[in-house]
Amino acid sequence: MSVNVDAQYAIDVPNLPDREKLTYWVNSVCQQDVEMTIRMVDDAESSQLNETWRYKSGPTNVLSFIFECPPGINIPLLGDIVICAPLVAREAEHQQKSLEAHWAHLVIHGTLHLLGYDHLEETERQLMERLEIQALYNLGYPHPYEMVTLS
Repeated sequence: MSVNVDAQYAIDVPNLPDREKLTYWVNSVCQQDVEMTIRMVDDAESSQLNETWRYKSGPTNVLSFIFECPPGINIPLLGDIVICAPLVAREAEHQQKSLEAHWAHLVIHGTLHLLGYDHLEETERQLMERLEIQALYNLGYPHPYEMVTLS
């Protein structure tokens, strides 16, 4: 199995995951040869994409764009994931998660979308969350949906 991740850094902030780490996380849920792009952006670019494609205002943590291959062409391109780096950092702090664990979760979440999973219906949401939880557990990260409480 071969995973090829094109990492695009459209923002210059500290602590962005490198290509190797992104590929490692994608590999945790991908059981086929694939190529994909992961683009790390600022709030403005995330907001523009979110408004254009989801008709929602403001930035969002992760967007997935599935590549639809033209008929008769067979290439392993899955699509693109766009992650809003400043929002990821804010969410990790607010949710009291490590920045790395939150990045891993969002990369896995976005990859599952590219593989055809969704969370619009309750049964789909439960399946997708189980896959995320298991992948993160296998990588040594905590449950992504449990909030940390301070004592």
